[in-house]
Amino acid sequence: MIALLSDMIGSAALAISATLVMIFPFLPASMAQSPEQLMIIVGFGGQALFASRFIIQWIRSEKDKKSVIPVAFWYFSIGGGTVLLLYAIWRQDPVIICGQGLGLFIYARNLYFILRPQTEDSAA
Repeated sequence: MIALLSDMIGSAALAISATLVMIFPFLPASMAQSPEQLMIIVGFGGQALFASRFIIQWIRSEKDKKSVIPVAFWYFSIGGGTVLLLYAIWRQDPVIICGQGLGLFIYARNLYFILRPQTEDSAA
């Protein structure tokens, strides 16, 4: 199952790479022949997105002069976690797959608690 998903992600990366090389002729032609170059960029992009959540949290905490976790923290967690999960599946890395998979569930659950209607809270 993971191998199939990895192949699908690799094929999509090749198609995207070929399109990018066609649109931007200054990119190396080798990019359209191997998914590694694009996937490394995707992996670093996911890591940057995921790390940005801490910068957002830090800025907000400095502004409020106390430790605060803003809603944007959870959105960046989900975005970065999703991109890193796709990268992990492509790499077929079970350790990262398990970590990001569980993390995504937790981030989504926290966002659910934040965004659910307030009437549920007052009824309890």
